[in-house]
Amino acid sequence: MKKFFSFAGIALFALLMTSSSKKTTIFVIGDSTAAEKGGYKNNPERGWGMVLQGCFDDQIIVDNHAVNGRSSKSFLDEGRWQKVLDKLQPGDYVLIQFGHNDEKHFPDRYTEPGGTFDAHLAKYVNETRQKGGIPVLLNSVVRRCFFSADLKNEDDEKLRSKVYGGDEPINSDTLIDTHGAYVVAPRKVAKALNVPFVDATRITHDIETQMGIEGSRKLHMWFKPGENPQVPKGKQDNTHYNVYGAHVVANALADALAEQVPELKKHVRHYEYVVSAQGRGNFMSLQEAVDAVPKGQAAIILVLDGKWQKPSIAKNKNVKILYRK
Repeated sequence: MKKFFSFAGIALFALLMTSSSKKTTIFVIGDSTAAEKGGYKNNPERGWGMVLQGCFDDQIIVDNHAVNGRSSKSFLDEGRWQKVLDKLQPGDYVLIQFGHNDEKHFPDRYTEPGGTFDAHLAKYVNETRQKGGIPVLLNSVVRRCFFSADLKNEDDEKLRSKVYGGDEPINSDTLIDTHGAYVVAPRKVAKALNVPFVDATRITHDIETQMGIEGSRKLHMWFKPGENPQVPKGKQDNTHYNVYGAHVVANALADALAEQVPELKKHVRHYEYVVSAQGRGNFMSLQEAVDAVPKGQAAIILVLDGKWQKPSIAKNKNVKILYRK
């Protein structure tokens, strides 16, 4: 009998350890504003989903499936959604954000707000729930637009080849909406299906507005020639984020997500210095992050991945390094 209770106690302890150590995955599906970026060692472009891992503790795993140029339609048609469903486990989350490419009049991408766009969003929501997952709808992040002629919304992917061409034309002192009904549809679907909703449009509108016309350039792939060694000829891209912009937006969206999904609030973290050899932080090396800490300032540096030698830390810097396992 004692042996039975001994074995039962061990089994119960193992079960409790397993359940308490189970990690939750947050899947991200969407377009280039959230997407993974190749060539990150020599390319400062980042999607907010690419750096989202640094906004959570080690009990959350971010699995980003957002891809450049995809709409709610093409993401389905290419079989990308099925890959997420195959991995989705009960209790996992799916962040659903489309709109930038749904508004493009290309046969493989275009959907109608109030029609096919809403239907695709509802499909993502319903199929997530069928697998025991928790869907969260987001509307699009804003484009940095202070010139009304930009409302024609050409293919955002072409912006990657647009080098700096001098001072930008501006005819508005306030940010101009470029998405129209596509930012309203996710909210309506969320309300109809009782789904948590994150107003990414409002959040990023406020960030861009607070930074101002010139200051908001710092969020985007917007560089004058010689300003960034990785973009020697400069660039004028008001849609896609650079390292700094993605970091700012990801942290803001993580806070908003925690407000809509209280279960995640205890897992949200904010680090000014995040190191990742895979481009998932705002520093590519540990020494670079240490050097960026101002003298006399206390700082925690989160290391997400990579193998690093012990950094050289000046005596007048109070730096704590947190290695994520």
